Amino acid sequence: MMRELKGKTAVVTGAGSGIGRELALACAREGMGVVLADIDDAGMRETGAAIAALGARAESIRCDVSNPLEVEALAARAWERFGAVHLLFNNAGVAVAGPAWTATLEDWKWTLGINLMGVVHGVRSFVPRMLAQGGECHVVNTASVAGLVDIPGSAVYCVSKHGVVALSECLYHDLRVAKASIGVSVLCPAYVNTGIGDSARNRPTELAATNPLAAPYEEAVRHALLHGKITAADVARVTLEGVKSGRFYILTHEKIKGAIEARMRDILEDRTPTDVSRPVPGAGARG
Repeated sequence: MMRELKGKTAVVTGAGSGIGRELALACAREGMGVVLADIDDAGMRETGAAIAALGARAESIRCDVSNPLEVEALAARAWERFGAVHLLFNNAGVAVAGPAWTATLEDWKWTLGINLMGVVHGVRSFVPRMLAQGGECHVVNTASVAGLVDIPGSAVYCVSKHGVVALSECLYHDLRVAKASIGVSVLCPAYVNTGIGDSARNRPTELAATNPLAAPYEEAVRHALLHGKITAADVARVTLEGVKSGRFYILTHEKIKGAIEARMRDILEDRTPTDVSRPVPGAGARG
């Protein structure tokens, strides 16, 4: 486990806002050099300025994590700039909503491309270099409680995040078999007031076709995000504590464990799935 972070290097995708920005700032406060990656240039500039004010080193690199070539270039640039990478946050993410049967192919391509394949690309580009580098390293993949429970109106998002959890678990096992000194954590926050509720602002025009029944679900999500009691800074703090202590599952919302337990009992006791969401007026249910 990486108890000492000072003087080491972190790479954070989705660093232009929300949890990504706070992870980058938390790493800077630890005395780490930080590589910022995002497609939000303005957001990255703001994050970089905040890191500079802390007296830490930062490099900003525009990167679409759904593109494997751009992630490979990000890794190459990180090693070129800092000589090593010790801590990787595969954090970039987007969200869509609406019933499963009306989700568009564009919804699936955009969300899986970033939320799941973005993590895949990060693992493929960074972990081999970490293995060659040697020494203690750590990979944190941002999933969600939506990777541990299932919520009406969230099929596309839940599938992407369940995939991140499964990938992280397999990566952990594979690295143990290889006797590597690389730790793995999967970050599973619940509702946090970040920019993910408005992630469509960065959606490519060629993938613009959205779920026609999404609106009431999206509104419920925005409401929940705005009223979340845990901030992105709280998530970043808990995450770094988890890295230092070698925790695999990082759950930032204690109360969600009841819903996770209900799902496990549904499986073990051969029950139908429990609906852990709250009602959405006029649209069934959504958490």
